[in-house]
Amino acid sequence: MTSSTTNQRTADSSAEQAINAFATGKPVLVHDAADREGEIDIIYPAATVDASAVAQLRQDAGGLICTAVSASVAERMSLPFLHDELSHPDADAHQLEYDERSSFSLPVNHRDTYTGITDTDRAQTIRALAEAAADDEFDERDFAAEFRSPGHVTILRGAVGLLESRRGHTEFGLALADAAGQPPAVVVCEMLDGSTGTATSPKRAREYAETHDIEYIEGAVLTQRFS
Repeated sequence: MTSSTTNQRTADSSAEQAINAFATGKPVLVHDAADREGEIDIIYPAATVDASAVAQLRQDAGGLICTAVSASVAERMSLPFLHDELSHPDADAHQLEYDERSSFSLPVNHRDTYTGITDTDRAQTIRALAEAAADDEFDERDFAAEFRSPGHVTILRGAVGLLESRRGHTEFGLALADAAGQPPAVVVCEMLDGSTGTATSPKRAREYAETHDIEYIEGAVLTQRFS
């Protein structure tokens, strides 16, 4: 057996393990690419997020806790790209070094939450977004009745075609959800290193994954699996 065949089988196994973990509601650590953001996100199926999961993301990851939905879900609910809705001058000449545009949409709270920021409140908002994403009849009017903006859970819009169009954590997470039979809504949160003030390194992220029995996978492996 050649080394390339062995590497391919290892990559295939890693991808299947990540999909299986997602199917059971467990999180996966995904590194997008060294030449993109160069960051690792903890990614959860949104439908399985509870207060303890939000606490994990807040304490162990430390980045912005967002809920990504597919492009078709965003269109059904009339969720815009946030940049398109901003009229302040700071939104002019919106340039990113790592991508063509931001996937940010509206920041929301579920209307039954109180402040919206607690672990319990954010988990309620996130699970409700997952339920809405799974309901093909849930439209703009339903969204306005159930959620309010601004809030404490930022929605991200997945790219049309997912990894064919964009290879960000949003798309990696949504591709995992699709393969795992989860609703088209995932929670992503960047892992940050408090000792360096930068993103957590792949080495430290792998160590975290091993300690907490979480699957770690490179974005390139998922791209190959879903291409």
